[in-house]
Amino acid sequence: MSTEQKLREILDKRIMIIDGAMGTMIQRYKLTEADYRGERFKDWHLDVKGNNDMLVLTQPHIIKEIHREYLDAGADIIETNTFSAQAVALADYDMQAYAYEISKEAAKVARQAVEEYEKDNPGSEKFVAGAIGPMNKTLSLSPDVNNPGYRAVTFDEVADAYYEHVKGLVDGRADILLIETIFDTLNSKAAIYAIEKYFRDTNQRLPVMISGTITDASGRTLSGQTLEAFYISISHAEPLSIGLNCALGAEQMRPHVEELASIAACYVSCYPNAGLPNAMGEYDESPEITASIVSEWAAQGWVNIVGGCCGTTPAHIKAIADAMKNYKPRPLPVTTEV
Repeated sequence: MSTEQKLREILDKRIMIIDGAMGTMIQRYKLTEADYRGERFKDWHLDVKGNNDMLVLTQPHIIKEIHREYLDAGADIIETNTFSAQAVALADYDMQAYAYEISKEAAKVARQAVEEYEKDNPGSEKFVAGAIGPMNKTLSLSPDVNNPGYRAVTFDEVADAYYEHVKGLVDGRADILLIETIFDTLNSKAAIYAIEKYFRDTNQRLPVMISGTITDASGRTLSGQTLEAFYISISHAEPLSIGLNCALGAEQMRPHVEELASIAACYVSCYPNAGLPNAMGEYDESPEITASIVSEWAAQGWVNIVGGCCGTTPAHIKAIADAMKNYKPRPLPVTTEV
């Protein structure tokens, strides 16, 4: 049975749980510049503190510990520590040459965590999602207010960076490819293009999940698309699931989850932040509150995959996982060929 068949079998029976925030957990370790550099990059010519993706090379045991905490909390799917692990974003640290290695090692670390968990919990089945972030450059918007036509990167550059990223994730044995936190649909189209090209080149196929980001109460992405337009724009990829994550807390995300559930022909995922950030940029929403709001979505039959984004912890994921045991998954709509 293929991974996609396994996932569909589970998703038809119950709501699956994806993990919570990686960055929030890394912050708890209070790592220094020297910790980020490790022995391998101790003489690197730029400051690297904040480059969380490189920790799979310099502090892999920390990343594996975090994965294990989420697995123990009840996550079915853990995301690789690769939110910015492609050449375009890594160029901020002049580390673009390490994009493939970081992507592959991150998937290997997550795979190790899953295998150790499954060994300790016979009969369990967990999955690794290769996290493909939105990139720090956008194809739809100009970074120069005086030159609206200017772009800091081309479609081909973005697609090439994603292709290398995907190759690393698959070589490291990711089960799923997750295009997430999409604020610019054109960036996600470049990721989809790269994924499909990789599938053709290698004669294999992995399940693809796509998760966008609604940035404010208008219900639009940062590049101006409505949720329905975003869904239509990427539905040709025939993803396993379409969803929302980041930017908003669960309370603010509620109407958008309802809308998505009403239009999506595939499974629906949602992993909100732990509320909105406070004045210090920290998240105060308790696991119980987050879980209670997500439970309301589940009671309405809107969701298939839920978890947490910024500010969420293993405690949030445990509360959500425990609550979801009481609800049935959103049934796939019956579609007819025209």
